Amino acid sequence: MVNYDEIGPEKILQVYDVRSGMKGILVIDNTKRGPGKGGIRMTPGVSVDEVARLARAMTLKCALADLPFGGAKSGIIADSSKLDKKKKKEIVEEFARALRIVAPEMYIAAPDMNMAESEMEWFAHANGSLKSCTGKPAKLGGLPHELGSTGFGVYHACLLALKHKKMDIKNVKVAIEGFGNVGEFAARFLSEKGARLVAVSDRSGMVYNEKGLDFKELALVKKEKGEIINYKGGKKMPNKDLIYVDCDLLVTAAIPDLVKKEDVGRIKAKIIVEGSNIPMTHEIEEMLVKKGVLIIPDFVANAGGVISSYVEHIGGDEKKMFKMVEEKIVKNTQMALDNKDKFKGCVRCSAMNIALERVRKGGNN
Repeated sequence: MVNYDEIGPEKILQVYDVRSGMKGILVIDNTKRGPGKGGIRMTPGVSVDEVARLARAMTLKCALADLPFGGAKSGIIADSSKLDKKKKKEIVEEFARALRIVAPEMYIAAPDMNMAESEMEWFAHANGSLKSCTGKPAKLGGLPHELGSTGFGVYHACLLALKHKKMDIKNVKVAIEGFGNVGEFAARFLSEKGARLVAVSDRSGMVYNEKGLDFKELALVKKEKGEIINYKGGKKMPNKDLIYVDCDLLVTAAIPDLVKKEDVGRIKAKIIVEGSNIPMTHEIEEMLVKKGVLIIPDFVANAGGVISSYVEHIGGDEKKMFKMVEEKIVKNTQMALDNKDKFKGCVRCSAMNIALERVRKGGNN
Protein backbone atom coordinates (compact mmCIF):
# COMPACT_ATOMS: atom_id res chain seq x y z
CA MET A 1 0.00 0.00 0.00
CA VAL A 2 1.26 3.47 -0.90
CA ASN A 3 2.32 5.77 1.93
CA TYR A 4 -0.67 8.12 2.32
CA ASP A 5 1.51 11.05 3.43
CA GLU A 6 3.85 10.99 0.44
CA ILE A 7 1.41 12.13 -2.24
CA GLY A 8 1.03 15.79 -1.21
CA PRO A 9 0.15 18.55 -0.82
CA GLU A 10 2.27 20.07 -3.58
CA LYS A 11 1.19 23.70 -3.19
CA ILE A 12 -0.74 25.79 -0.67
CA LEU A 13 -1.67 29.31 -1.80
CA GLN A 14 -3.32 32.01 0.29
CA VAL A 15 -4.45 35.03 -1.70
CA TYR A 16 -5.82 38.40 -0.67
CA ASP A 17 -7.23 41.56 -2.25
CA VAL A 18 -7.50 44.58 0.02
CA ARG A 19 -9.92 46.57 -2.15
CA SER A 20 -12.60 43.88 -2.42
CA GLY A 21 -11.84 42.14 0.86
CA MET A 22 -11.27 38.85 -0.94
CA LYS A 23 -9.48 36.22 1.12
CA GLY A 24 -8.90 32.86 -0.52
CA ILE A 25 -7.16 29.53 -0.17
CA LEU A 26 -6.03 26.99 -2.76
CA VAL A 27 -4.47 23.62 -1.99
CA ILE A 28 -3.10 21.60 -4.92
CA ASP A 29 -2.64 18.18 -3.39
CA ASN A 30 -1.29 16.09 -6.26
CA THR A 31 -0.85 16.48 -10.03
CA LYS A 32 0.75 13.15 -11.02
CA ARG A 33 -2.34 12.14 -13.00
CA GLY A 34 -3.14 15.61 -14.37
CA PRO A 35 -4.11 19.13 -13.24
CA GLY A 36 -5.60 19.33 -9.76
CA LYS A 37 -9.39 19.22 -9.90
CA GLY A 38 -11.64 20.52 -7.16
CA GLY A 39 -14.41 22.93 -6.34
CA ILE A 40 -14.46 26.34 -4.71
CA ARG A 41 -16.46 26.64 -1.51
CA MET A 42 -17.47 29.98 -0.04
CA THR A 43 -18.05 29.88 3.73
CA PRO A 44 -17.02 32.23 6.54
CA GLY A 45 -15.15 29.49 8.39
CA VAL A 46 -13.30 27.72 5.59
CA SER A 47 -9.68 27.09 6.62
CA VAL A 48 -6.40 25.82 5.19
CA ASP A 49 -6.85 22.55 7.10
CA GLU A 50 -10.36 22.00 5.73
CA VAL A 51 -9.30 22.81 2.17
CA ALA A 52 -6.26 20.52 2.47
CA ARG A 53 -8.43 17.62 3.63
CA LEU A 54 -10.86 18.22 0.79
CA ALA A 55 -8.00 18.42 -1.73
CA ARG A 56 -6.71 15.04 -0.56
CA ALA A 57 -10.20 13.61 -0.99
CA MET A 58 -10.17 14.94 -4.56
CA THR A 59 -6.84 13.24 -5.30
CA LEU A 60 -8.35 9.94 -4.20
CA LYS A 61 -11.69 10.60 -5.89
CA CYS A 62 -10.18 11.40 -9.30
CA ALA A 63 -7.81 8.43 -9.12
CA LEU A 64 -10.54 6.00 -8.09
CA ALA A 65 -12.78 7.33 -10.88
CA ASP A 66 -9.80 6.76 -13.20
CA LEU A 67 -9.85 10.32 -14.54
CA PRO A 68 -6.83 12.23 -15.90
CA PHE A 69 -7.00 14.71 -13.03
CA GLY A 70 -5.08 15.22 -9.83
CA GLY A 71 -6.62 16.58 -6.65
CA ALA A 72 -7.09 20.14 -5.44
CA LYS A 73 -9.63 22.32 -3.64
CA SER A 74 -10.12 25.99 -2.90
CA GLY A 75 -12.06 28.21 -0.56
CA ILE A 76 -13.16 31.82 -0.33
CA ILE A 77 -13.56 33.10 3.22
CA ALA A 78 -16.89 34.94 3.09
CA ASP A 79 -20.49 34.65 4.25
CA SER A 80 -22.43 34.31 1.02
CA SER A 81 -25.74 35.04 2.76
CA LYS A 82 -24.50 38.54 3.63
CA LEU A 83 -23.25 39.43 0.16
CA ASP A 84 -25.33 41.00 -2.59
CA LYS A 85 -24.79 39.75 -6.12
CA LYS A 86 -22.51 42.63 -7.09
CA LYS A 87 -20.19 42.14 -4.11
CA LYS A 88 -20.08 38.37 -4.48
CA LYS A 89 -19.21 38.73 -8.17
CA GLU A 90 -16.39 41.15 -7.31
CA ILE A 91 -14.90 38.73 -4.77
CA VAL A 92 -15.16 35.71 -7.08
CA GLU A 93 -13.56 37.65 -9.93
CA GLU A 94 -10.64 38.78 -7.77
CA PHE A 95 -10.12 35.21 -6.64
CA ALA A 96 -10.10 34.04 -10.27
CA ARG A 97 -7.52 36.68 -11.21
CA ALA A 98 -5.33 35.74 -8.27
CA LEU A 99 -5.27 32.11 -9.44
CA ARG A 100 -4.16 32.87 -13.00
CA ILE A 101 -0.66 31.79 -11.98
CA VAL A 102 -1.88 28.19 -11.63
CA ALA A 103 -5.24 27.92 -13.42
CA PRO A 104 -5.95 26.16 -15.69
CA GLU A 105 -2.50 24.56 -16.09
CA MET A 106 -2.30 23.17 -12.53
CA TYR A 107 -5.79 23.78 -11.15
CA ILE A 108 -9.28 23.45 -12.65
CA ALA A 109 -12.06 24.82 -10.45
CA ALA A 110 -15.72 23.78 -10.07
CA PRO A 111 -18.78 24.65 -7.96
CA ASP A 112 -19.00 23.73 -4.29
CA MET A 113 -20.81 25.17 -1.27
CA ASN A 114 -22.48 28.51 -2.15
CA MET A 115 -20.92 28.46 -5.63
CA ALA A 116 -22.93 27.46 -8.70
CA GLU A 117 -22.96 27.89 -12.48
CA SER A 118 -23.24 31.70 -12.46
CA GLU A 119 -20.18 31.95 -10.19
CA MET A 120 -18.30 29.64 -12.56
CA GLU A 121 -19.14 31.98 -15.42
CA TRP A 122 -17.70 34.91 -13.45
CA PHE A 123 -14.63 32.84 -12.57
CA ALA A 124 -13.95 31.73 -16.16
CA HIS A 125 -14.24 35.23 -17.62
CA ALA A 126 -12.09 36.84 -14.91
CA ASN A 127 -9.47 34.11 -15.16
CA GLY A 128 -9.36 34.51 -18.92
CA SER A 129 -9.87 30.83 -19.79
CA LEU A 130 -13.01 28.75 -20.17
CA LYS A 131 -10.81 25.75 -19.31
CA SER A 132 -10.13 27.19 -15.83
CA CYS A 133 -13.33 25.70 -14.41
CA THR A 134 -16.19 23.30 -15.05
CA GLY A 135 -19.82 23.46 -13.94
CA LYS A 136 -20.31 26.48 -16.20
CA PRO A 137 -23.68 27.43 -17.74
CA ALA A 138 -24.74 25.49 -20.82
CA LYS A 139 -24.30 28.61 -22.99
CA LEU A 140 -20.55 28.36 -22.26
CA GLY A 141 -20.43 24.66 -23.08
CA GLY A 142 -20.90 23.66 -19.45
CA LEU A 143 -22.63 20.80 -17.69
CA PRO A 144 -23.98 22.55 -14.58
CA HIS A 145 -23.84 20.53 -11.37
CA GLU A 146 -27.48 21.55 -10.94
CA LEU A 147 -28.25 18.70 -13.36
CA GLY A 148 -27.77 16.43 -10.35
CA SER A 149 -24.68 14.44 -11.34
CA THR A 150 -23.40 14.06 -7.77
CA GLY A 151 -26.77 13.06 -6.32
CA PHE A 152 -27.24 10.60 -9.18
CA GLY A 153 -23.91 8.96 -8.35
CA VAL A 154 -24.73 8.87 -4.62
CA TYR A 155 -28.02 7.13 -5.48
CA HIS A 156 -26.17 4.37 -7.35
CA ALA A 157 -23.72 3.95 -4.46
CA CYS A 158 -26.74 3.56 -2.15
CA LEU A 159 -28.23 0.86 -4.38
CA LEU A 160 -25.01 -1.16 -4.28
CA ALA A 161 -24.69 -0.76 -0.50
CA LEU A 162 -28.26 -1.99 -0.02
CA LYS A 163 -27.64 -4.93 -2.35
CA HIS A 164 -24.47 -5.78 -0.40
CA LYS A 165 -26.50 -5.80 2.83
CA LYS A 166 -29.24 -7.83 1.11
CA MET A 167 -31.82 -5.15 1.89
CA ASP A 168 -34.90 -4.52 -0.28
CA ILE A 169 -35.12 -0.80 -1.07
CA LYS A 170 -38.91 -0.90 -0.73
CA ASN A 171 -38.47 -1.79 2.96
CA VAL A 172 -35.75 0.77 3.64
CA LYS A 173 -36.09 3.92 5.75
CA VAL A 174 -33.85 6.76 4.54
CA ALA A 175 -32.61 9.92 6.26
CA ILE A 176 -30.87 12.61 4.22
CA GLU A 177 -28.72 15.35 5.75
CA GLY A 178 -28.91 18.35 3.47
CA PHE A 179 -31.51 19.10 0.81
CA GLY A 180 -29.34 21.00 -1.63
CA ASN A 181 -27.89 20.02 -4.97
CA VAL A 182 -26.72 16.59 -3.75
CA GLY A 183 -29.30 15.66 -1.14
CA GLU A 184 -32.38 16.67 -3.11
CA PHE A 185 -31.41 14.58 -6.14
CA ALA A 186 -30.43 11.58 -3.98
CA ALA A 187 -33.78 11.86 -2.18
CA ARG A 188 -35.63 12.05 -5.48
CA PHE A 189 -34.00 9.00 -7.05
CA LEU A 190 -34.28 6.89 -3.89
CA SER A 191 -37.95 7.84 -3.40
CA GLU A 192 -38.77 7.02 -7.01
CA LYS A 193 -37.14 3.61 -6.51
CA GLY A 194 -39.45 2.89 -3.55
CA ALA A 195 -37.44 3.87 -0.46
CA ARG A 196 -39.30 5.49 2.43
CA LEU A 197 -37.90 8.96 3.10
CA VAL A 198 -38.37 9.49 6.86
CA ALA A 199 -36.13 12.49 7.62
CA VAL A 200 -34.58 15.38 5.71
CA SER A 201 -32.66 18.38 6.99
CA ASP A 202 -31.28 21.67 5.77
CA ARG A 203 -29.91 24.69 7.62
CA SER A 204 -33.44 25.60 8.80
CA GLY A 205 -33.90 22.34 10.69
CA MET A 206 -35.22 18.81 10.15
CA VAL A 207 -38.58 17.33 9.31
CA TYR A 208 -39.29 13.76 10.41
CA ASN A 209 -42.13 11.36 9.81
CA GLU A 210 -41.60 7.65 10.35
CA LYS A 211 -44.47 6.92 7.95
CA GLY A 212 -42.67 8.79 5.20
CA LEU A 213 -42.27 12.25 3.70
CA ASP A 214 -43.64 13.26 0.30
CA PHE A 215 -40.60 14.09 -1.82
CA LYS A 216 -42.52 16.15 -4.40
CA GLU A 217 -44.11 18.25 -1.68
CA LEU A 218 -40.73 18.71 0.05
CA ALA A 219 -39.14 19.87 -3.21
CA LEU A 220 -42.01 22.28 -3.84
CA VAL A 221 -41.74 23.75 -0.32
CA LYS A 222 -37.97 24.16 -0.76
CA LYS A 223 -38.44 25.89 -4.11
CA GLU A 224 -41.24 28.22 -3.01
CA LYS A 225 -40.23 29.00 0.57
CA GLY A 226 -36.51 28.30 0.59
CA GLU A 227 -36.50 26.10 3.72
CA ILE A 228 -37.85 22.60 4.29
CA ILE A 229 -38.89 23.48 7.83
CA ASN A 230 -42.05 24.92 6.22
CA TYR A 231 -43.12 21.40 5.15
CA LYS A 232 -46.36 20.52 6.93
CA GLY A 233 -46.26 16.74 6.90
CA GLY A 234 -43.67 16.00 9.55
CA LYS A 235 -42.34 16.74 13.02
CA LYS A 236 -39.94 19.69 13.18
CA MET A 237 -36.65 18.95 14.94
CA PRO A 238 -33.11 20.41 15.16
CA ASN A 239 -31.09 19.52 12.06
CA LYS A 240 -28.31 17.90 14.11
CA ASP A 241 -30.77 15.27 15.34
CA LEU A 242 -31.10 13.83 11.84
CA ILE A 243 -28.12 11.51 12.31
CA TYR A 244 -29.82 9.93 15.34
CA VAL A 245 -33.17 9.02 13.74
CA ASP A 246 -34.29 5.41 13.37
CA CYS A 247 -33.35 4.64 9.75
CA ASP A 248 -31.65 1.97 7.67
CA LEU A 249 -29.76 4.29 5.33
CA LEU A 250 -28.24 7.65 6.25
CA VAL A 251 -27.03 9.88 3.42
CA THR A 252 -24.83 12.82 4.36
CA ALA A 253 -25.05 15.62 1.81
CA ALA A 254 -24.04 18.91 3.38
CA ILE A 255 -21.55 19.98 6.04
CA PRO A 256 -18.07 18.64 6.87
CA ASP A 257 -17.35 17.02 10.24
CA LEU A 258 -21.03 16.30 10.83
CA VAL A 259 -20.47 13.17 12.94
CA LYS A 260 -18.43 13.50 16.14
CA LYS A 261 -17.07 10.79 18.44
CA GLU A 262 -19.87 11.35 20.92
CA ASP A 263 -22.45 10.66 18.20
CA VAL A 264 -21.27 7.13 17.38
CA GLY A 265 -23.28 5.37 20.09
CA ARG A 266 -26.50 7.13 19.08
CA ILE A 267 -26.44 6.36 15.36
CA LYS A 268 -28.98 3.69 14.36
CA ALA A 269 -28.35 3.57 10.60
CA LYS A 270 -27.07 0.28 9.19
CA ILE A 271 -25.58 2.01 6.13
CA ILE A 272 -24.03 5.46 5.76
CA VAL A 273 -23.36 6.80 2.27
CA GLU A 274 -21.23 9.94 2.28
CA GLY A 275 -22.67 12.28 -0.33
CA SER A 276 -20.88 15.18 1.36
CA ASN A 277 -17.13 15.61 1.62
CA ILE A 278 -15.37 14.72 4.90
CA PRO A 279 -18.56 14.28 7.00
CA MET A 280 -16.44 12.54 9.64
CA THR A 281 -12.85 11.57 10.30
CA HIS A 282 -11.40 8.19 9.37
CA GLU A 283 -11.14 7.40 13.10
CA ILE A 284 -14.89 7.90 13.57
CA GLU A 285 -15.62 5.82 10.48
CA GLU A 286 -13.60 2.97 11.99
CA MET A 287 -15.61 3.20 15.22
CA LEU A 288 -18.84 2.88 13.24
CA VAL A 289 -17.48 0.01 11.14
CA LYS A 290 -16.74 -1.87 14.38
CA LYS A 291 -20.42 -1.40 15.26
CA GLY A 292 -21.33 -3.15 12.01
CA VAL A 293 -22.21 -0.03 10.00
CA LEU A 294 -21.41 -0.23 6.29
CA ILE A 295 -19.91 3.09 5.15
CA ILE A 296 -19.44 4.11 1.52
CA PRO A 297 -16.90 6.94 1.80
CA ASP A 298 -17.12 10.34 0.18
CA PHE A 299 -14.53 9.93 -2.55
CA VAL A 300 -16.29 6.75 -3.72
CA ALA A 301 -19.94 7.81 -3.42
CA ASN A 302 -19.90 11.45 -4.48
CA ALA A 303 -17.58 11.29 -7.49
CA GLY A 304 -20.47 12.04 -9.86
CA GLY A 305 -19.64 15.74 -9.83
CA VAL A 306 -16.03 15.32 -10.88
CA ILE A 307 -16.99 12.72 -13.49
CA SER A 308 -19.44 15.27 -14.89
CA SER A 309 -16.61 17.83 -14.83
CA TYR A 310 -14.46 15.51 -16.91
CA VAL A 311 -17.22 15.00 -19.48
CA GLU A 312 -17.61 18.78 -19.72
CA HIS A 313 -13.83 19.18 -20.01
CA ILE A 314 -13.74 16.89 -23.06
CA GLY A 315 -16.83 18.46 -24.65
CA GLY A 316 -19.34 15.70 -23.87
CA ASP A 317 -23.09 16.19 -23.45
CA GLU A 318 -25.61 15.51 -20.67
CA LYS A 319 -26.45 12.02 -21.94
CA LYS A 320 -22.80 10.98 -21.99
CA MET A 321 -22.35 12.46 -18.51
CA PHE A 322 -25.14 10.46 -16.84
CA LYS A 323 -24.01 7.27 -18.58
CA MET A 324 -20.40 7.71 -17.42
CA VAL A 325 -21.43 8.65 -13.87
CA GLU A 326 -23.48 5.48 -13.49
CA GLU A 327 -20.82 3.23 -15.03
CA LYS A 328 -17.92 4.58 -12.98
CA ILE A 329 -19.75 4.86 -9.64
CA VAL A 330 -21.13 1.31 -9.97
CA LYS A 331 -17.77 -0.15 -11.02
CA ASN A 332 -15.70 1.57 -8.33
CA THR A 333 -18.17 1.11 -5.48
CA GLN A 334 -18.44 -2.59 -6.27
CA MET A 335 -14.65 -2.91 -6.49
CA ALA A 336 -14.24 -1.29 -3.07
CA LEU A 337 -16.97 -3.48 -1.54
CA ASP A 338 -15.47 -6.65 -3.02
CA ASN A 339 -12.13 -5.98 -1.34
CA LYS A 340 -13.28 -4.57 2.01
CA ASP A 341 -12.85 -7.84 3.92
CA LYS A 342 -9.10 -7.59 3.31
CA PHE A 343 -9.28 -4.38 5.38
CA LYS A 344 -11.50 -5.54 8.27
CA GLY A 345 -14.68 -4.31 6.59
CA CYS A 346 -13.34 -0.81 5.89
CA VAL A 347 -14.58 0.27 2.46
CA ARG A 348 -12.51 3.46 2.69
CA CYS A 349 -9.33 1.45 3.23
CA SER A 350 -10.17 -0.80 0.29
CA ALA A 351 -10.90 2.11 -2.04
CA MET A 352 -7.93 4.13 -0.80
CA ASN A 353 -5.59 1.27 -1.60
CA ILE A 354 -6.85 1.19 -5.19
CA ALA A 355 -6.69 4.98 -5.58
CA LEU A 356 -3.24 5.40 -4.06
CA GLU A 357 -1.78 2.72 -6.28
CA ARG A 358 -3.10 4.63 -9.27
CA VAL A 359 -1.64 7.89 -7.97
CA ARG A 360 1.73 6.26 -7.46
CA LYS A 361 1.77 5.00 -11.05
CA GLY A 362 0.68 8.39 -12.38
CA GLY A 363 -1.07 9.03 -15.68
CA ASN A 364 -4.51 7.76 -16.58
CA ASN A 365 -4.36 4.01 -15.96
